[in-house]
Amino acid sequence: MNVAQAVGIALARFGVRRAFGVVGSGNFHVTNGLVRGGAEFVAARHEGGATTMADAYARCSGEVAVVSVHQGCGLANATTGLGEAAKSRTPLLVVTGEATDPLSNFHIDQDALARSVGAVSVLVRSAATALADVRRAFTLARRDRRTVLVRLPLDIQNAPFDETLLDDLTLIEPLPYPRAADADVQALAALLRGASRPVFLCGRGARSARAELIALADRCGALLAEGAVAKGLFTGEPWSIGVSGGFSSPLTTELIQGADVVVGWGSALNDWTTAHGRLLSPGTTLVQVDLESAALGRNRPVHLGIVGDVAGTAAAVADQLEVHSGYRSEALGTKISEEIRWRAHEDVSTADAIDPRVLSAALDDIVPADRVVGVDSGNFMGYPTMYLDVPDENGFCFTQAFQSIGLGLATAVGAALAQPDRFPVAACGDGGFLMSIAELETVVRLNLKMLIVVYNDHAYGAEVYFFEPDGHPADTVTFPDTDLAAIARGYGCDGITVRTKEDLAEVAAKVSGGLDRPLVVDAKIAGFSSWWLQAAMTHH
Repeated sequence: MNVAQAVGIALARFGVRRAFGVVGSGNFHVTNGLVRGGAEFVAARHEGGATTMADAYARCSGEVAVVSVHQGCGLANATTGLGEAAKSRTPLLVVTGEATDPLSNFHIDQDALARSVGAVSVLVRSAATALADVRRAFTLARRDRRTVLVRLPLDIQNAPFDETLLDDLTLIEPLPYPRAADADVQALAALLRGASRPVFLCGRGARSARAELIALADRCGALLAEGAVAKGLFTGEPWSIGVSGGFSSPLTTELIQGADVVVGWGSALNDWTTAHGRLLSPGTTLVQVDLESAALGRNRPVHLGIVGDVAGTAAAVADQLEVHSGYRSEALGTKISEEIRWRAHEDVSTADAIDPRVLSAALDDIVPADRVVGVDSGNFMGYPTMYLDVPDENGFCFTQAFQSIGLGLATAVGAALAQPDRFPVAACGDGGFLMSIAELETVVRLNLKMLIVVYNDHAYGAEVYFFEPDGHPADTVTFPDTDLAAIARGYGCDGITVRTKEDLAEVAAKVSGGLDRPLVVDAKIAGFSSWWLQAAMTHH
């Protein structure tokens, strides 16, 4: 056995169940080692797609995933996905060969590349240190929620390895999270005890604390809002007010702005979640609870910052409180049930193009409720994000930390593999879909019965709708209308073109009858600037 094979086996024994990648000569042996160790390998068609699939899989499964790529050019292809995962603090290992000879065509400074996008870099230094190096990398991913680049120099890969050293390897479990200080628990309890309009704003770090947060909210009368990355966390809760930030419904915005205490639970409280601070009124007391002290107050000043895990802190605070109504009332409950969802809009459909809001609302009715949704970036992205309900926080995957288009299809693949019993949906713009279309073959090969909806305005819509109204030419960002349904059929998918709401009857029939193969819907949409784009580009 050589070092590369041993590294793959070790990762599987530490806890990796699924790996993604594109195999080349520099990662051939480590990939086979992963498979020999018991991990399932998913071959993608591009390293960028592979990395995003692994990122989405990790987010929706709670596991550490692995990406295996060739040195140099393979890693370069994976960089956007690497940056997305790193900026999202996804527990992910990207394993790559490394050409250490500066004269090699494959040589790049891989350590600097990883660090430039926020990832951690771990070098496998020798055969003697290989297991310790890989254990350190896995532990960083598992316990610190970091994206880690594992660099395997080609000469070290081929060194012989004593495989008996693998016999004692076991799963690496997470450590207990830090407990909030008693004084902080009491301070937050006092704030909530005196609050008349408390709101909980729950982010990625709250995804495993649903029960504790609901219990605390019921005691203090708080309303429950989610960051987009935690969409679905409070599905079914009557006091859930939906997504906070640029995608907030008008009622959500009104209620958060009216809060006297806002608690950010596992939320960065960044510009997207707070709508560039617009959701936080000047008199609001802002609290932030996070595992890391460096996160507290990073994006906006907080009145109280608490280091501690979300579930434990919420449970400890709940023990300090008696039940009171807070923000909740019968009248408000009725208003929330009637107005919180994005459904009311003026229909601007034409004979040739469907309003994307009409399309999204219809899709919400067509798709089975037990679904998992992956969304790409672009002017269209708010529509599937806000109109498509999801069953829980693992039913929605939002790879938007790097704000790259072209990740949506791969996101949906990874999410679908993490939640195999759910109906998978990919929502893409035409630009992002064409950018990532190679992975359509992966969807077909994996036999994923996925609905892929392309919001097709044959343009890079964000640029068209932001710059063109000011008189700037948009020739560089508009394109001929493309028959994406026909292209999809060439890949082995079913394809349907939708221009009107009536055209969706065929989609509904396909979905209700059970898909035989992936279905690509080329939805020709009416083009206009979305509400979230107008707000976002003001601060671009």
